[in-house]
Amino acid sequence: MATEEAVPAALNYIPEVVLKKRMTNEQWAVRRKLQQEERAKRQKTGNFIIKKPEQFIREYRDKELDLVQMKSRGKRIRSASVTPESNLLFVIRIRGKTDMHPKTRKIPYALKLRKIRTGVFVKASAGIMEMLEKVEPYVTYGYPNVKSVKDLIYKKGVVRVGKERIPLTDNNIVEQELGKHSIICIEDIVNEIVVVGPHFKSVTSFLCPFVLNNPEKVLQGKKKRFEDGGDSGNRKDKINELISKIN
Repeated sequence: MATEEAVPAALNYIPEVVLKKRMTNEQWAVRRKLQQEERAKRQKTGNFIIKKPEQFIREYRDKELDLVQMKSRGKRIRSASVTPESNLLFVIRIRGKTDMHPKTRKIPYALKLRKIRTGVFVKASAGIMEMLEKVEPYVTYGYPNVKSVKDLIYKKGVVRVGKERIPLTDNNIVEQELGKHSIICIEDIVNEIVVVGPHFKSVTSFLCPFVLNNPEKVLQGKKKRFEDGGDSGNRKDKINELISKIN
């Protein structure tokens, strides 16, 4: 009696477009991880320099002067400067902490701007504008458009899950962390930031500060205001030109 041939089980069909997208996301995640590891190695290796006593004295005087200037800027805040033109701001730190007084340093630290050439989205308000005015020599900021927001998140987006920093390439991670707010994909994150939605704080807390490039020294860290030919202060919608160069 002839045995019947076993019928093979049907394979699950996955569209080629989905497979290609998965492969691209995996390659992108691996490449981003390697870049971050290389950056961490460079930061760990550095030359130790023995400072002379006069350097300590000069740094102390600079920090004390910075505190006086910060208080002075806080007193001379103009009413026009504390009225935001948009609900959304992108703030970039342009200078280090060498001559920054510890009391001044608390402001960029409160905004998660602990390192030079990092940027964050913040909800504009009179209080935020006053804070930025006080640390004006160390930051530049302005009102990003939709394209700038999307470019930053898709190109530079990194999120913190537990103690891990993970490139923002997987919608599953977004859904796990922000699904309770009906935010289930990267595009939802973009939209929540652009419209400064009700869950804006949760989204920006989920995002790590954006680590930005500086090709051809576009940002030189000049304390002079942008409107006077420097780098610092409010660029308004001109921030979009800067983002396109350093993203």
